[in-house]
Amino acid sequence: MFMRYYSRWAQFSYRTAFVAAAATYGIVVFKAYRARMKQGKTQGGAAGAIQLATDENVQYLAMALVWLFSRQIPLALLPFTVYSVFHVLTYTRSNVLPVLQPPPQSSSPGHKTSQSGLAENIGRFVKGYYDSSMTLVAVLEIALFFRILGSVLILQKGALMLILVYSVFLRARYAQSTFVQQVIAQGCSRIDVYAADQRTPPVVRQIWDQVKGLMGKVVDVTDMRRYAGGPSQGSTGQKKAQ
Repeated sequence: MFMRYYSRWAQFSYRTAFVAAAATYGIVVFKAYRARMKQGKTQGGAAGAIQLATDENVQYLAMALVWLFSRQIPLALLPFTVYSVFHVLTYTRSNVLPVLQPPPQSSSPGHKTSQSGLAENIGRFVKGYYDSSMTLVAVLEIALFFRILGSVLILQKGALMLILVYSVFLRARYAQSTFVQQVIAQGCSRIDVYAADQRTPPVVRQIWDQVKGLMGKVVDVTDMRRYAGGPSQGSTGQKKAQ
């Protein structure tokens, strides 16, 4: 599919993958919304809109729909693929294996039910590779931004609207994911080292300083917590990894 991504089969597989992704995230969002309604935790007005927009499942549902109806970009599939692997493994371990391989019942009260060997192996795999996989997802999502930026520079049809939508998505990921924050911080640090090198032309350092200043202003202006009455991103502590 990635070698001949304009063939009929590749296009069918690409669209089908995003139909499946949109359906999956749609079900998750619907269940979460229904649960909040039962608990009386839904909000209306601007607060409700912000609550919805900051739900990462809503964000990925929106992007799945965007990719479904946008120009085909194979790179866009990779983050969803990584998430799908972990979702399938977690679902198999939690729901499928207990049915296929029921754990032995313990006669002693309070004794923790032992899992099957396969379930334990899946658990170790998920735990051992989760952080590195989420870092990979962050790298792929950032690389995808530059892939779309390249389309903008060559004046590809629809690329300008796509990069605006994707920038909103990536900004939301930066606000919520420590993995995205770390990847961007590491990238900026490497550019800082290069810019500080005496062999680097002064104009390059000036451009980089201007880009960093602009990025800082954009991050500050687009921090939704400022408008929701919460603490700004710069004043918060470590975020929970998504």
